[in-house]
Amino acid sequence: MAKKITIEPVTRVEGHGKVTIHLDDNGQVTQSRLHIVEFRGFERFVQGRPYWEAPVLVQRLCGICPVSHHLAAAKALDVIVGAGTGEGLTPTGEKMRRLMHYGQMFQSHALHFFHLVSPDLLFGIDADPAIRNVIGVAQKFPDLAVQGVMMRKYGQEIIKATAGKKIHGTGAIPGGINKHLTEEEKQSFLNGPDPMNIDKMIEWSHAALELFKGYHKENAGLIDSFAAFDSSHLSLVRKDGALDLYHGVLRAVDKDGNKILHDVDYQDYLKYIGEEVRDWSYMKFPYLLEYGKENGWYRVGPLARLNTCDFIPTPLAQKEFEIYKAYTNGKPNNMSMHMHWARLIEILHSAEMMKELLNDPDLLKGDLVTKGEKQSEGVGLIEAPRGTLFHHYEVNKDDQITMANLIVSTTNNNEPMNLAVRKVAEDQMTGQAEITEGMMNACEVAIRAYDPCLSCATHALGKMPLEMSLYDAKGNLVDKKRS
Repeated sequence: MAKKITIEPVTRVEGHGKVTIHLDDNGQVTQSRLHIVEFRGFERFVQGRPYWEAPVLVQRLCGICPVSHHLAAAKALDVIVGAGTGEGLTPTGEKMRRLMHYGQMFQSHALHFFHLVSPDLLFGIDADPAIRNVIGVAQKFPDLAVQGVMMRKYGQEIIKATAGKKIHGTGAIPGGINKHLTEEEKQSFLNGPDPMNIDKMIEWSHAALELFKGYHKENAGLIDSFAAFDSSHLSLVRKDGALDLYHGVLRAVDKDGNKILHDVDYQDYLKYIGEEVRDWSYMKFPYLLEYGKENGWYRVGPLARLNTCDFIPTPLAQKEFEIYKAYTNGKPNNMSMHMHWARLIEILHSAEMMKELLNDPDLLKGDLVTKGEKQSEGVGLIEAPRGTLFHHYEVNKDDQITMANLIVSTTNNNEPMNLAVRKVAEDQMTGQAEITEGMMNACEVAIRAYDPCLSCATHALGKMPLEMSLYDAKGNLVDKKRS
């Protein structure tokens, strides 16, 4: 008997989405889709606005990662005001932006791991949903919950000091930054009372890594096979191949580690990347033009970044990177659940980078802004927490934005997330006659590994129950479960 399974909404992610899974008369999965059911329209909203408003306007896309949109837009406008790309700013401008960005990476990764992912790891995918949540974590593992809250708070305070506000700041402006760090702020971040100092953040980052590595050691079979599939990977890398979350060149590798995009200038991204539209989702499907729509898709985010880079330029994270790479004998890691391992290495790297930047005297003094000959078009890329983020603008002689193209991180991961759902559906639901709550959550676990911001919007408010329904070939309801 043919069946249709619907999961709506997907929970413990940013934004709104649903999953549909079709099974044939033999119980074999014939189709699975992750539907993005919201429409935002920011590419149209900003048209006609003065270009200097873009870094403030576009971050309203997201209350979780506004800094990423803020900085990507500012980087595009750096080109338009003649300041060039990442290395064209003043030392103060670049380093203050970097500090802001690493604070964003730190708080967003902490939120995702401790609040959204840890319930599945600590209690199990099949655990009672009444305890499989952040409240359950706080009740059973209070020290861990405190770490997650305080790590996120530290990152948000870094954002406030560099951007002016924790959410929707104004620090980055075309050509630079609008403030210095104060000596008081610097000392507070470096030497504040426990736990609000950088050394404690580094210690806790290490502890989170060890927690995951210990879990992986005991559950390698699940972690390695769950939603695993071969893919290409894309990210920015520094010109020398190092991991760089703020600026670099575009690199992509295939499933075996061969370069398929060779460190190109991201101003020319349209020569290499296209976007496909499908009628069942508001989110587009990017792909590498050279390899076509069917084979040119790729993954972005922590897993991709650690597959494309050659090394990490901070000592503690580099040591963990070497352990991570040794697990796959130096080959690309194509295991979706290892996204969490990679994300925690990036948390440690971000903490190390914040310490390095906080000790840099350029944050306290120096020119804030630079500019040159105005251009009519600019592209800004940044490695957001969820992956490579593209902002592209054109302006007219009256300084109005006439075109905006945004490829957000989750859009780049659209096809991989759909494949992850398909893999889990085939493994968990083939031949099954009834729905279990564990089956429903397993599909969500696969999606959550990518930390998606499904509409690049804020978390939904209010109760968001998960509902799954089974229908026969005639459309009659066979079974229904609600969490």
